[in-house]
Formats: sequence, C-alpha cells, structure tokens
Amino acid sequence: MPRPITARCVVKRDLYAEVSERIVAELERGAAPWVKPWSATAGANTPCNAVSNRPYSGCNVILLWLARDRGWPTPRFLTFKQAIEAGGNVRKGEHGTKVYFVKQLQVKEGGGEDAKTRLVPMLREYTVFNVAQCDNLPEGIRAGKPMRVRNPDTRDALADEFLRSTGADIRDGHGEAYYVPRQDFISMPAFQAFKGADHFYNVVFHEVTHWTGHKSRLDRDLKNRFRSREYAAEELIAELGAAFLCAEFGFDGDVRNAGYIATWIDLLKTDKRAFLTACSKAQAAADCLRGLALAAPAAVAA
Repeated sequence: MPRPITARCVVKRDLYAEVSERIVAELERGAAPWVKPWSATAGANTPCNAVSNRPYSGCNVILLWLARDRGWPTPRFLTFKQAIEAGGNVRKGEHGTKVYFVKQLQVKEGGGEDAKTRLVPMLREYTVFNVAQCDNLPEGIRAGKPMRVRNPDTRDALADEFLRSTGADIRDGHGEAYYVPRQDFISMPAFQAFKGADHFYNVVFHEVTHWTGHKSRLDRDLKNRFRSREYAAEELIAELGAAFLCAEFGFDGDVRNAGYIATWIDLLKTDKRAFLTACSKAQAAADCLRGLALAAPAAVAA
C-alpha cells in the first residue's frame, strides 16, 4: 500500500526583517551596536576576511562587531571551506555568524525586442567563523595587521591628512559641530574643546559623512525636518559612516546623538530595510571620501 503524501509547509525567511530585529534588540537595550565594540584591538578594528584580507562592508561590519561580544581578540573571519583549504578546521561545536551580500538578479519584463531588463536586489546569507573558533590555521591567517600607535591626546596626522585630501571645507574653532548644505561647509569646535582625539574625530567623521550627501557628491536628501524619520535616517547614516571611519583609523566610536536611539527604533520597526539601506549609504559615503582622498595627489600634480 503506497504511503500517503504529506504536504510540507516551507516558511520563507525574511532576511531583511531578521537583520533589522537584531539591531532593534540592541538599541532597545540602550546600546548602539556600532559603538566601541572593537576597543580591545585598537588599530585592527575593521572586520576582514582572514584569507583575502579584504574588509567586510556595510551591515556586515556591524553584525561582525556584534558577534565579537563573545570575546574574540581580533576581527578576522573565514568560511568553513576556507578554514579547511588553509589547512585548519573549525572546532566542533562552534557556531558561526551570519553575514549577507546583495545579489543583483536580471529580470526581463515584456517579450520580443521591446523586452526591458531591470535589476532586482536579492539578499543572500552565508556563515563565517572567527579565527579564534578554529584550530591549526597558519599564523599568517590568524594574525592581523600590527597595531597603529597614536597619541589619544593630540591631533592625528594621518586622519588630518585624510580629511584635508577630501577637499571638505572644515572650519575649526566655530563653537558648534554642524554641516551647512546650502554653503557646503563644516563647522567644528577647536580640538581643545573635546575630551581627546577619539571624541574629536568621531564628531568630524560624522559631519564629513553628512558632507558627502551634498548634491554635487552623493546627492542624498538633506532638507528633511528636524526629528522626522527622514532626518533620523540621515543621522543614522552619519553615525554609521563615522563608526566605519573611526574603526579604519583606530579611534573609539561614540554616539553623536544619543537622543536619536528611540527615533531609530521607530524607523527600523517601520521599515525593515532601513538599517541595511543606511549601512549601504554609510559605506558609499566612506568610499566616496576615500576616493576623494586618493584622487587629491593626482589633482595637485596636474
């Protein structure tokens, strides 16, 4: 007698909602997950692939910082397969961390010669493990870059050169920190008004991330009303942009506007894609600034 056919219910996962829920949970605890998750390893702060040394980007930076609550000493990650290929192995019982990438799918609309093709973003996930979760990895894969030594009480020459090379009009000693889109300049208090280099560069990186949104650069909407969701979204982009840059230059991050946490929770609960969108735009801002800084010597030479 044949077995009866049993219907299986397959629940389709919503990856955008899963990521958003993780971030909202951290915010509701009163902690911004991009603040000071790396302070134990100053100078080796940006999560990267341990085999290629390529840094992770966007939301994966935040998610891998969150994972480091487990006490790992360095933000170096690799897949199960990469660990095996390197001659090592992931220890039995270890749980990996989910990271994500966006795959662009080509979808044709219509038929014949008039068919149009559009790109549809599809979120995909994969699992990575910290090198501390593995055994028998070569030292070159386990070890990160040497720590950069800096003085926390003085201005940082490398960060200052980076800021100068972007071409941003930063006016020190103006009392308050803000960006004026209409006149395209950044006002900053004097360095001495801050508790130290960490605080100063966190604030100036926040403002220079806003600066990338000018219509002549990345053209984000900077005209939204104070305390609106759109305004909160731009503040979130600036917070994340500052966190990415602080990690890159070895500064401890901080929350520029702690009062926005409640607004960010509301934003993320309303729009499940808001956090990934903010991460993507913050990454684009950081990339824009790097591009401007790298282009500066050639422009001077010309």
